[in-house]
Amino acid sequence: MSLPKSDLTKKADQRTAMDLGPVLPKTAEVRDGHLFIGGVDMVKLAHEQGTALYVFDEADLRDRMEQYRESFAELYPNSDVLYASKAFLNKEVLRIANEEGMCLDVSGGGELAMARAVGFPMERVFVHGNNKTERELREAIEAGVGRRVLDTRIELGRVSRIAGELGVTQKVLMRITPGVEADTHEYIKTGCEDSKFGFTMLGDFAFGCVGDVLAAPNVELTGFHCHIGSQIFALHSFREAVQVMVEFAARVKERYGLEIADLDMGGGLGIAYAADDAPSSIREFAECTAAAMKEYCAEYGVAEPRLLVEPGRSLVANAGVTLYTIGVMKTLPNIRKYVGVDGGMSDNIRTALYDANYEAVIANKAADPRTEIVTLCGKHCESGDAVVLDGSLQHPDLGDIVCVFGTGAYCYTMASTYNGQPRPAIVFVRNGAFRVVTRRETYEDLMARDI
Repeated sequence: MSLPKSDLTKKADQRTAMDLGPVLPKTAEVRDGHLFIGGVDMVKLAHEQGTALYVFDEADLRDRMEQYRESFAELYPNSDVLYASKAFLNKEVLRIANEEGMCLDVSGGGELAMARAVGFPMERVFVHGNNKTERELREAIEAGVGRRVLDTRIELGRVSRIAGELGVTQKVLMRITPGVEADTHEYIKTGCEDSKFGFTMLGDFAFGCVGDVLAAPNVELTGFHCHIGSQIFALHSFREAVQVMVEFAARVKERYGLEIADLDMGGGLGIAYAADDAPSSIREFAECTAAAMKEYCAEYGVAEPRLLVEPGRSLVANAGVTLYTIGVMKTLPNIRKYVGVDGGMSDNIRTALYDANYEAVIANKAADPRTEIVTLCGKHCESGDAVVLDGSLQHPDLGDIVCVFGTGAYCYTMASTYNGQPRPAIVFVRNGAFRVVTRRETYEDLMARDI
């Protein structure tokens, strides 16, 4: 794997840190040339806590959770917002999600275990996964989770049997593949027909499987779930998905006599990774989804169910940044300028996986314009190891602190220990103070499981 060829015609955009608008955490500001977030000097924080370092703006995070909760409560009172924990998960963010009145979406046994460890109310937990193991199924049912989201008839049989063995009735949703082609990266489309997730609507397969679920003992079908993909800017895709799902619910009502209680439309609202990105707001997403639900329920004669949504990226991505220290630089005339940082694909694999785009600034030169085009490369033994490809940056010097914005989602949760690189610490900042909520991994941690 190697980097794509550099665009030698690209010019630096001359923006300073505060010119980056939508990519910035809400409390970002520049004081005396340094970048501050949550009232904390990012340069001083990097020197005290070391780099690479994940930093989250707690005020920003809580504000986004409040926007989701309050927007849906106003526009569609019979609704709940689930935090999609796969986007970013540690104990502290779960505590905050609970305090902010969120429900929780988990996609594996470890995510459920962490929720249980912090006392997250199990009745507000929804369990996902296209291939849940026998152990994960049993753990979730024993824990008393609110809903299991079924992906297959095979899973239905297992849930029915385990629930029977435990003497309980498990409430379930069926995940339906609605056939809606969201305009996003191929790897994060999940609602198209060619998907490993859910019951396909092709050949009325999902419709027929509704009967199987209703006939199964020890389970109660309360509704349906769909998720069309991630990082979606076009709200019409969500509206189209609502129509498909409500029409499906109307057919189920007519054929099986079931008036569903829950309709989970998943997540996927896009965020600004680049300064010129213009994603829809949380409020606009809520307006679109709520209006579509009311309109199509009336059109198809379906009682309005509880509306569920599952934001992840749009809650945490822009609230999080990653700090690095510049260690080496290498200029190849008419090819590329490399700026090496003390992290890379081990703490942010998204650039290598998706050609993800990020904005970066030098935190100790935050008031200066970005005058150069550089590639922020990582320290790993891979030619494709980079965090920012041909991006604008202030003139770099050895020892500068680089801040990469928009890294709050899917960076920590997809992090690895490649090349024996310990995973970074996580720091939350608020009101001029910081606290370490996940300590930096050590070499001893890397070897702790070896026998």
